[in-house]
Amino acid sequence: MLTETLKKLFNRDLTRLKSEIEAYRNEANLWRIDRGIANSAGNLCLHLIGNLNTYIGATLGGTSYIRNRELEFSLKDLPQQELLKMIDETKTIVNQTLEGLSNEQISGEYPLLVFDEKTSTEFFLVHLTTHLTYHLGQINYHRRLLDQE
Repeated sequence: MLTETLKKLFNRDLTRLKSEIEAYRNEANLWRIDRGIANSAGNLCLHLIGNLNTYIGATLGGTSYIRNRELEFSLKDLPQQELLKMIDETKTIVNQTLEGLSNEQISGEYPLLVFDEKTSTEFFLVHLTTHLTYHLGQINYHRRLLDQE
């Protein structure tokens, strides 16, 4: 039951992420920083893709994804269509991984130490949904504030 709830939340918010990235009228504004905004929407999108592919895809799903967190914030000017493709690929990986998890895996200990102490996989997956939503809100605000031209 938790797996289905998580799939719905991740799918909902990854679809919203795609919609936000598509909604930029000026593609260059995806990478714009201004007015005390430290991270562009493009970099936040890359960060979310890296985060989900690392903590769900690679760690729980056994994909070969290797994260370069520094590039998530330093890479610039990727085409909008490339970001959209990466979001779709991430959504596929998240769904495939969640479908393959047993109840025992979800209730068991998350394989990596990410915080100060060990957590359950259930706790960490819920954390990842809130992390996605937090940055999704930042991207929405970024678009409405800086994509006016």
